Amino acid sequence: MGPSFDPDRIAALRAELQKSAGTPAGSVPPGSQSPSPRPVPATPASEAGRTAALKLLWQRAIAMTLSFVALLYAVEGVDTVSNHDLDGAGVRPRTAAGLEGIVFAPVLHANWAHLIGNTLPVIVLGLLTLLTGIGRGLAATAIVWIVAGIGTWLTGASGSVHIGASVLVFGWLTYLISRGLFTRNLWQILVGVVVGLLYGSILWGVLPGQSGISWQGHLFGALGGLLAGWVLSSNERRHRRGESAGRLASSG
Repeated sequence: MGPSFDPDRIAALRAELQKSAGTPAGSVPPGSQSPSPRPVPATPASEAGRTAALKLLWQRAIAMTLSFVALLYAVEGVDTVSNHDLDGAGVRPRTAAGLEGIVFAPVLHANWAHLIGNTLPVIVLGLLTLLTGIGRGLAATAIVWIVAGIGTWLTGASGSVHIGASVLVFGWLTYLISRGLFTRNLWQILVGVVVGLLYGSILWGVLPGQSGISWQGHLFGALGGLLAGWVLSSNERRHRRGESAGRLASSG
């Protein structure tokens, strides 16, 4: 009588062999290719979640931008009634006392005309910077703030005092323009093109020229924006390099 080919017995033996080899039953054997996961289709719930997150981002960005502008006007109001005593807290190059200006200079202005001239660029560029992400926008602002202050303190004319939010304006502008180039993100590139067309002409302010204008603050504010664009796009650049390496490996 020939050997029995009982299917149940064969399945049991196969399971026992897989168990002894360390391969769970029903798993894909080593060396075989597992099926590619299917993309998860967008659901109404996920779309609603993204819409709600975007709405919250806009609300927070608008509130923070307008709050900062309100702070600028409140500070100028106090400065006016104190006979502009606060202006002395600006950046005074290469003096120990002038180091405090690194912190305070961007919220101080020489007069109301100076502040009013900075208001619209602060609102537009500050808002767009925060819309790249609240945390990222605040980090970019901090980098611009510090780089502009230190650079001005090191290179400004002796005996001068440097104040004004224009250092932030220049930094936000170059941050928005450079971020799209560093990340190669189409949306960010479009934002950079738009702000470049609207405000790119002010970049001439980084050059020495008109008396009473802190070109050093403008220059180092712009450099701070470029630095922020580079530093804060590191994750995207690393991800892009990983994708490029993966494509090269798969084609090799």
